[in-house]
Amino acid sequence: MYGKAFAPEYQGALTTLSVNASLVDVLAAGTEELRAAERAGRHAEAARSGLAVAEAHRRLGQVREADRAWKASYRAARSAGDTAAMAWALWSGGTLARQRGALALARRLLALAAELGERGGDVVVRGYSLAGLAETGRIQGDYEAVGRLHEQLLAEARRRGEARHTVWALEGIAQMHRNSGAYDTAYALFEEAAEIAARADDRRGHAWALRGLADIVSVRDGDTERALALLSEAEETCRAMNLVSALAYNLKMRGNVLYRAGRYAQARGLYERALAGFRGMDEPRGEALARLGLVKSRARLGRDRAETAAELAELARALERIGLRHAREMVARAEQELGVAAETAR
Repeated sequence: MYGKAFAPEYQGALTTLSVNASLVDVLAAGTEELRAAERAGRHAEAARSGLAVAEAHRRLGQVREADRAWKASYRAARSAGDTAAMAWALWSGGTLARQRGALALARRLLALAAELGERGGDVVVRGYSLAGLAETGRIQGDYEAVGRLHEQLLAEARRRGEARHTVWALEGIAQMHRNSGAYDTAYALFEEAAEIAARADDRRGHAWALRGLADIVSVRDGDTERALALLSEAEETCRAMNLVSALAYNLKMRGNVLYRAGRYAQARGLYERALAGFRGMDEPRGEALARLGLVKSRARLGRDRAETAAELAELARALERIGLRHAREMVARAEQELGVAAETAR
């Protein structure tokens, strides 16, 4: 049995904030509490409210502000001698590092966060940090190494009845099955995640689950209109909560759906919008995926083969630098699909 979803990253005076609160509202409330805590010299409260500020900035795509905020939260927590708050700040910093494509840094910060969380007796931050490590491995395509961790975290979340964390784990496992071609299994897991998120009023988790369902409906069933309808429903949540990153990924997925349907000009426009969004928030993984869709769309619309081959080769090098194995395999498949593999190899 799952309870109502909550946001453990909203702490101290901000615990009353809903998991579904607009990020703009979270940022305003967090900044107000942070300033009050700093004026009063309350380091522990400054660390807790600073965490919400960091996370709001990160999810709004404001990378520099998020980087300053999580570091300030960590310093305040250290001054207060609050080990658990230090762990939460490091979790935020590790999550930001992953978003920016600094995967080695993300692993270091998240591993330290998990260690401090255990030392500080905060099982939630420990779980979130281990989840961050699992997600970092998953987006790199290292499914064998992190699959068991995902399953372990799912079991722990189910046991504690934590809806939001259960939804996260289900979606991560579903994505690995989807990328491995097990579409029916992936669909069932995304569907369970959507149902749990809806009952727990976890709108962010529900939006991500709908995106996953739309992907499966498109690639497995070829049902373009249903996939687009699911993405439209998810988009409403993204806009209501100011989920900038999720909105960009939604646009990218809408491009994927239209590309599969042969509607290349429409897909190109969506990839362009998604690319602009990812670049605006310094998110290299999303940027690379949107670029890949854009290259493929332009190729289908008559772009010069040599230009296509050159951009795919450059994109492959960029993905190698980031360390995204699965995405690199997607580029190789695109080269084969577009008939430019031999030209790229020369």
